[in-house]
Amino acid sequence: MPNRVIETEKIILYQAQLGDFANLNHLIVCKKTNKALIIDPFYADYWLNFCSQSGWELTTVWLTHTHWDHSKAVPDLVDKEIWVHEDESLRGWDGPLNNHWSNPAWTVIELSFGELAFKGYSTPGHSPGHMAFSGEGIVVTGDCLFLGRCGRTDLFGGDRESQRKSLLFMRKELELLPQDWLVFPGHLYELSTGYSPSFITVAQLLSQNEALAAIDDDILWESLDFLSFDDDLAKKAQLQKRES
Repeated sequence: MPNRVIETEKIILYQAQLGDFANLNHLIVCKKTNKALIIDPFYADYWLNFCSQSGWELTTVWLTHTHWDHSKAVPDLVDKEIWVHEDESLRGWDGPLNNHWSNPAWTVIELSFGELAFKGYSTPGHSPGHMAFSGEGIVVTGDCLFLGRCGRTDLFGGDRESQRKSLLFMRKELELLPQDWLVFPGHLYELSTGYSPSFITVAQLLSQNEALAAIDDDILWESLDFLSFDDDLAKKAQLQKRES
């Protein structure tokens, strides 16, 4: 059963950790329309059954990006509105979609779902068409920003300098938001303090995130050890780059 984290007169947000990669899925319910939106679904049946049991209609999928662990359920949700940024095609995404965003890198667009208002941020770096979202008291950052650090940049379609620009861009945008809004990342990773929250406030993110603390200094940025890894995923990405 997912955890209900937020409920107001307009919105309910549920969070669930699913799969083998500490993925965090987020379900947003518009209470006035009884419609539901799922971000980065891992298991389709999990969310379809939960919505059905709760009396909500799951109508929409938003993808922060198209890495397998964030889009696994999409082939089983093709009768829904599936939204993804068109630049994800640059990393080879040719999966199901029937709607796409096309805003340029480091820009903001207005989004809506039911009677809820959101903003969509183009944040390339972890992937070429990565998106983040904010509105109604929440910020969903996908793999652009985790709570303590940021996503790696060594996968196919990733780019270290684009990621740095995205963090600079998001820091400015986050500073404009109410500081008690809650931030929800794409994965549950331990903070440097050893604490493993699944969400924190905007203020806490801005003051505690290691990647944000490094973006103004070239030496600190290049010293971050979580931007790239010597693992099978990195080797696969290198092979893809050579083949492309």
